[in-house]
Amino acid sequence: MTEAPTSTEQGTEKKRRSPWRIVGALLAVLVVLAVAAGIAGWWLLLRVENPQAAGAPVTVVVKKGATAASIAQQLAKEGVVDNALMFRLRARDSALASKFKPGTYAMATGMTYDQVFETLAAGPKIEFVDFTIPEGFTAKQVAERIAGKTGLPQEELSRLVTTGAPEFAPRHPYLARAYGGSLEGFLFPKTYRVKKGATAKAVIEMMLDQFDKEIAALDLSYAASKNLNTVDVVIIASIAEREAQLSREYPLVSSVIYNRLHAKMRLEMCSTVLYTMPEGTKVLKTSDTEVKTPYNTYQLKGLPAGPICNPGLKALDAAAHPAPGKYLYYVLTGKDGSQTFTTNYADFLKAKAKYKKVFGVK
Repeated sequence: MTEAPTSTEQGTEKKRRSPWRIVGALLAVLVVLAVAAGIAGWWLLLRVENPQAAGAPVTVVVKKGATAASIAQQLAKEGVVDNALMFRLRARDSALASKFKPGTYAMATGMTYDQVFETLAAGPKIEFVDFTIPEGFTAKQVAERIAGKTGLPQEELSRLVTTGAPEFAPRHPYLARAYGGSLEGFLFPKTYRVKKGATAKAVIEMMLDQFDKEIAALDLSYAASKNLNTVDVVIIASIAEREAQLSREYPLVSSVIYNRLHAKMRLEMCSTVLYTMPEGTKVLKTSDTEVKTPYNTYQLKGLPAGPICNPGLKALDAAAHPAPGKYLYYVLTGKDGSQTFTTNYADFLKAKAKYKKVFGVK
């Protein structure tokens, strides 16, 4: 017959079992905690931090030096991606993460992580604005056109083109001779493309750089032989641009200017008087030609103080290479805008009579 264990033996058995029970309980607790932590971790990774309807436009600005963490928080806050932590973890495994570029991005809510990585690596989309400056525009018209097309402040543009020459002269030395600080004549007519957000000064600088490029390709040696400098050539070109309706006649008008300067005659060109008159004035009265201004070539000898518009390349080339001949006068005689050029006053009067007949002037 088996004897029942004594109370002492039972206590000993309990002591042997207690440590294992404790270990088992601790393990169970650890397992529960691990499972809970795993569940919490997955919840943190998979939860949508800021639920948004997909496809809504979002502007995201990534500052220079921004960390992946700050980018992730911003994207999640805006609803571009679901989860900031997931973004960071996936960024670590993406080769594109090292190529993220600062700038302003047009994104949308509900993008995939891969889509965002590709967008940030490609860099912000640069938007451009185009504007065209026609030949013969004045500086004032240039400022108005740029402001209207780019949204840049017209007041600042007007200041720069009318008095801002000293600001640009260090890079464009000829501007040291610009009358009154005006950029008139040096804002090269062309179609330009500028980045949205460009400053007014940067846009004007770009136009002056274009002028430099164009004028550098011209041979100004003939003008130099007549003691005329770059600014003088631009003045002549601006007059030719306004005096001739047909570009093929620019060299002929230029020839008249050179010949009159050589003969010590006043230029007496209506366009130089019109330059100082209210915009839109097309017909001059005799009294208008008697008003003394730095531009009125009926009163002053030589060239006007500065250009009267911004000439194009054809007019600039004509100013550098006037047509041969001894022309001193010209009169509009064709309804197509063509003019008759003469070497003497008698022929000028005949051409003037033809003008009256063609246009029905008494």
